[in-house]
Amino acid sequence: MGASTIAPIEVLAALQYATKYAPFTVKQKLSSGDIVHTLTSLGYLSAVALMAVFVVVNYFGIRWFARINNVLVWWKLFIIVLVIVAFFFASFHGANFTDHGFKPQGWHGVFSAVATSGIVFSYLGFRQGIELAGETDNPKRNVPIAVIGSVLITGVIYIALQIAFIGALNPSLLKGGDAWANLDFANSFGPLAAVASLLGLGWLAVLLYFDAIVSPGDTGMIYTTVTSRLSYAMARNGNAPQRLASTTERGVPLFSLIVTFVVGLIVFLPFPSWQQLVGFITSATVLSFASGPLVLSALRKQVPERERPFRLPGGHVLPLFAFWASNLIVYWSGWLTGWKLYIAVLLGFVLLAVFKVFGGVRQGKFHFRQGFSWLFPWLGGLALVSYLGSFPDKSAGAGNLGVLNFGWSALILAALSVLVYVIALNVCLSPEDVNEHIEQFRREAQVEEEELGDELGSAP
Repeated sequence: MGASTIAPIEVLAALQYATKYAPFTVKQKLSSGDIVHTLTSLGYLSAVALMAVFVVVNYFGIRWFARINNVLVWWKLFIIVLVIVAFFFASFHGANFTDHGFKPQGWHGVFSAVATSGIVFSYLGFRQGIELAGETDNPKRNVPIAVIGSVLITGVIYIALQIAFIGALNPSLLKGGDAWANLDFANSFGPLAAVASLLGLGWLAVLLYFDAIVSPGDTGMIYTTVTSRLSYAMARNGNAPQRLASTTERGVPLFSLIVTFVVGLIVFLPFPSWQQLVGFITSATVLSFASGPLVLSALRKQVPERERPFRLPGGHVLPLFAFWASNLIVYWSGWLTGWKLYIAVLLGFVLLAVFKVFGGVRQGKFHFRQGFSWLFPWLGGLALVSYLGSFPDKSAGAGNLGVLNFGWSALILAALSVLVYVIALNVCLSPEDVNEHIEQFRREAQVEEEELGDELGSAP
């Protein structure tokens, strides 16, 4: 769910900026008071077309696209650095950092922004350093550099951009106690381009509008590839219909690409705006991250003798803290986003059961007790705390009760995290079962390699 919704959100981002040239989106005010840009009829048609382009390029031109991807990445970095330098030299008002206090909307505003305003979303790219770690010849050295280095470098860039943006704002835009919460720019579809125009940097605004179409398109294309490969891998592992693992003569998982396209279109329906979709994507992706610490601790217990080129220090402390942090981020996304996510996850389990009954997935042993013993208490506890909690603020249409304040919610989630962590560690598969699975996949991989070798040997 996390990966399959990235491409749609990038399409929404591109169309929101492209609204400067055609009515792809329209500004609307929600019952909560938030301003969002939702797709028009033209926007929906354009979104479908762009998603289709992603599929076509992945089918015919992915190798060509891969060759120019490095150029596009350097372009993205160049634009961000250019904005930082231009804003610093054009205008800088130091008083903007102190006139309204350090956190004018309180800690509630800080953590809501972390989950729903694209902050966590901006850092999700670190995961590729882990997902592609099997391709490196020295994971012990390269994985820490790729993961920690990418977070630190982008952290410096994003903080510098935020400082430049805050300093460049005209103080007249920040009048009143709720100035930051109500900050808006007339006839604008993006804050950076709006500030550039107000500063007289029209050339920079043009570049930003161009980049706002190119950069999301690049990311959407990449995640269309990633999502199709994830569903392909799920089928290979026996957790999804085997049809998803079929490939064309080019080695492209075409059926997985089609499923990715359809899921992307469905996502547009309940989340027609970037602002609404980003919270869902963040929650879905972080929810998938949350299982990682549990898997790490389980594997340490199950196969301690296996070679581990990279060893995470800290024993149970770091995995437990990471699990708690993941739960907090999902909670901060709010009940309006959370309930949709929990429904989607439950539908996934229903589909898995249907596939299992009708033979749609590999007919191996499903270890239900080991999975559901911790999974349902975890998701059920998260849903309950979110419903009782205060994210978003209790208001018309928010749906949550607002009974738990920020402090109590964090403490309850900490207790839930410890409980689920302990349960998961105690019900995990036995070392014998794990080694049996490892040997099974090793045998299957060997057979596939032999079959591929025979095909290559007989090729003209």
